[in-house]
Amino acid sequence: MDQKELLIHFWEKEATATRKVISRIPQGTCDYKPEVKSRTAREIAWLIVMEEKILAEGIENGALDWSETTPPETIQEILDVYDRHHDDVTARLKAIATEQYEKEMPFKVGGNELYRATGFDFAWEFLFDKVHHRGQLSTYLRPMGSTVPSIYGPTADEPF
Repeated sequence: MDQKELLIHFWEKEATATRKVISRIPQGTCDYKPEVKSRTAREIAWLIVMEEKILAEGIENGALDWSETTPPETIQEILDVYDRHHDDVTARLKAIATEQYEKEMPFKVGGNELYRATGFDFAWEFLFDKVHHRGQLSTYLRPMGSTVPSIYGPTADEPF
């Protein structure tokens, strides 16, 4: 299995758990955050969705350009965007030539270049960051009055 196949394998494998965690965010408490500096659950869920979009566009175009966008008001809207775009983003990542992943490209925030890396580096970083934020969200669920789904195995809420 080459690097691209491995990346796509884990990209697809992690998607189911990511969607489950986002779907457990209760609308009534979606603006919960455990500390003033933290993002809200709704903001984190939207961040995950936007990371996918920006990654595919960035590798296709040879430059990743991050800009903050206001999340939709409801978790259902966020899930709808995720459901509409995840399969398309996955297909796009599969279609990108290996040579494009191997190219060095800039990562910009608000138009300012922060650093450069290969498309593969960015793809793995974004996947790991999505998993990180999914874990962060999973710690928010119980305090928000929800349950934690199985991610890599049973939870107190979903035992085998």
